[in-house]
Amino acid sequence: MSSETSKEYVILLHGLLRNKGSMKKIQKALEEEGYEVINHDYPSNKANVQTLALEEIPKVLSLCYNASFIHFITHSMGGILLRAYLDEHEIENLGHVVMLGPPNQGSQIVDKIGKFPGFTLLNGPAGLDLSTKGIAQEFKPIDFSLGVIAGTRTIDILGYLMLPRPNDGKVSVESTKIKGMKDHLTMKVTHTFMMQNADVIKQSIHFLKEGRFHHV
Repeated sequence: MSSETSKEYVILLHGLLRNKGSMKKIQKALEEEGYEVINHDYPSNKANVQTLALEEIPKVLSLCYNASFIHFITHSMGGILLRAYLDEHEIENLGHVVMLGPPNQGSQIVDKIGKFPGFTLLNGPAGLDLSTKGIAQEFKPIDFSLGVIAGTRTIDILGYLMLPRPNDGKVSVESTKIKGMKDHLTMKVTHTFMMQNADVIKQSIHFLKEGRFHHV
């Protein structure tokens, strides 16, 4: 797949309060498939979504030398960062995008507990952007090849009770959806660990190759 003159890149963007370590398993699988992978670490709770997007995504794009295609796999808030960037900028040679558990319509959890002082202290300005009235509602319609995987299991009972069902403990299945996406898949995985699930990884790679998920 890779050559000296043309390479397919996959940029990985982790979620809120996570780091690139959470994406290591999917990174390894992608590298075994021959992709050039950039597993990007960014300070997810230090600024709002728009600031993070405009500061962090250009950093990784600058590392994509001789790219034939630049794909993305994002987890949770990472997908909203990408949407924020694409709302204002184009990415040359943008390929396919897979979003894992993205709060594309926001999360009702933020609506309910975002006003508590401890929430902002922990999650920062970006956390507040993930409400159902947050920044994602202001973006223009998507115009890229997007596949979304939503989870239907949780280890967060409190989060589960605060969200419409089905949900993954952080985001409801309905909130992951967005008009214009190419494909959508629900899987029996949790929000916290879905990016490390072997079947989720296989489906993500399938979308990068085919532009669709493998529906059984």
